[in-house]
Amino acid sequence: MTATPAIESFQTAFAIGPDLLVEATGAADVQAAVRDAAARGLPVAVHATGHGLPGPVEGGVLISTRRMDTVDVDPERRTARVGAGATWGGVIAAAAPHGLAPLNGSAPGVGAVSYTLGGGLGILAREFGYAADHVRSLDVVTADGVLRHVTPDSEPDLFWGLRGGGHRLGVVTGLEIGLVAVERLYGGSLAFDGDTAPEVLHRYLEWTRTVPETCTSSVAALRYPDMPQLPEPLRGRYVVSVRVAYTGPATDGEALVAPLRAIGPALSDSLREMPYTDSHTIHSDPPFPHAYYGEGLVLGGLDAGAAARVLELTGPKAPMMTVVQLNHLGGALASRPSHDNAVPYRDAGFLLRLLSPLDGTDVTAVRALYAKVAKETAPYTLGRALNFSFGDGDRAETRRDYHGTRTRERLAGLVSRYDPASLFGGAY
Repeated sequence: MTATPAIESFQTAFAIGPDLLVEATGAADVQAAVRDAAARGLPVAVHATGHGLPGPVEGGVLISTRRMDTVDVDPERRTARVGAGATWGGVIAAAAPHGLAPLNGSAPGVGAVSYTLGGGLGILAREFGYAADHVRSLDVVTADGVLRHVTPDSEPDLFWGLRGGGHRLGVVTGLEIGLVAVERLYGGSLAFDGDTAPEVLHRYLEWTRTVPETCTSSVAALRYPDMPQLPEPLRGRYVVSVRVAYTGPATDGEALVAPLRAIGPALSDSLREMPYTDSHTIHSDPPFPHAYYGEGLVLGGLDAGAAARVLELTGPKAPMMTVVQLNHLGGALASRPSHDNAVPYRDAGFLLRLLSPLDGTDVTAVRALYAKVAKETAPYTLGRALNFSFGDGDRAETRRDYHGTRTRERLAGLVSRYDPASLFGGAY
């Protein structure tokens, strides 16, 4: 275990200012750090390789788990043991030689454990559900410094809360997840000129009513920067793109996306059959650290009129660049796993994601824009998505993640039981 002032984060917009950074190399280091912090009455936060912030830890202890990045695949049981610092790219690479895949998200650099603790909405989510639904066991250091191996049988309440409840119940040092037998998929992106965005979104919403559960998709709208690294058809343009991941045969995939291609001429079309190891190319998320602010609103549904108004607010005339993404939910996401967990809003139809680069942009202005979007979607909004709320870690904001749900009440009870001194951030 080492203590160092150097803090590296994918999210560069907000300062992380703990008194002590602990670079843990194993569970024993985490236990020692938690016990020392508890003895001194200091708050504790956790940071691995993720895209978000660990929360406010001013005057406290930040435990970095990035060095705990082991991945061990058991092909017979179709499981993987994943260390707290492992990224999805590492898990995908370890599983692929066995014809298996994890339920990862769109970016291979995201930390697998934090993603899963927040629920985990992946590129195959409509077919297989949330990543949290496939957790077999967890190893977690609770506020008393005890390392617990948590299973549905050993500690069912904690097993429920950790899967979907985030980091406020302890420091997860590793987990065992189920893998799925997926070697290839049909997918990619279909991009249209932004002038047609309202029509594309309308046709997309109609299309989602007809697709099978084996198809997971999203639609995104943004103005691409004028950068030489980008393909010429997209550079400097306002673009609306449909992203698709389908595990059926490629011939069926071609038929499935035919209504999308019929919308009109595409600026680019990368829809194709691919090995699962290329699945990150569907979204092509930026792999480099940068400054941004983001919000995720869980919606029961959405009509084309409200969607068009969101595009008008966030499009080329908006006061700052904003990436808008609408994820189609439903399918297996609406089903409860064999062992229930804390992932809320199972009846949601869509997830609306907003993300704005912050280089030279005022956070207050971004929040004001997002408030206007939230007003337009208020009739449909069920709550807030924990994994897609990229702000400054304000606790008043994070309490809205489970607002109005019995899940929040049950999680609050677990905090009182396992962390009565609020070492990890307090109540939900």
